[in-house]
Amino acid sequence: MSRAAAPVAGRCWWCGTDPVYVAYHDEEWGVPVVDDRALFEKLVLDGFEAGLSWITILRRREAFRRAFAGFDPDRIAGFGERDRTRLLADAGIIRSRAKIDGAISNARAWQRVMEQGEGSFRDLVWSCVGHRTRLASRRRPGDVPAESAESRLLAKSLRAAGFKFCGPVIAYAFMQAVGIVNDHLLSCPRHRDCERLARR
Repeated sequence: MSRAAAPVAGRCWWCGTDPVYVAYHDEEWGVPVVDDRALFEKLVLDGFEAGLSWITILRRREAFRRAFAGFDPDRIAGFGERDRTRLLADAGIIRSRAKIDGAISNARAWQRVMEQGEGSFRDLVWSCVGHRTRLASRRRPGDVPAESAESRLLAKSLRAAGFKFCGPVIAYAFMQAVGIVNDHLLSCPRHRDCERLARR
């Protein structure tokens, strides 16, 4: 049985003391991501989170990676009915036909975007903030919105490119996770860390 993570003064409230959640908060959440495939993986996982909690997805992330060929979009784009049947039978992931179909569809949309060249998906998702991390100034949990004008713009761009499960709320969660917006509370040590990373 894993122990609760040690408290850190000012840390964002949402990760609690679950060691898996705390490690995600302390090492990944809010770090700027510019790799096309890593961004694809996060968008797909955020789509699977719809209606659930992120910790549910996080605990199953390795199972998702195994089931979805390491989130290689080119391989996922080739998934057929046998793969759908396999995925629907995989108890390690979220067995939603709509979300599985959405992931396959998103891989094909990613391919179309990437036909423009390396960095094309990155450019698509970062364009909503002018390719610079938006530094938020949240002091309390209640200050953090569920969506924003930028996430609505991103959701519109993604849908126009053929992506599914990418409404404004999912888009905003994605933006927070991959450092498009730095939504760590001002009191959280990671706010300063991610701000420094964004300046690189």
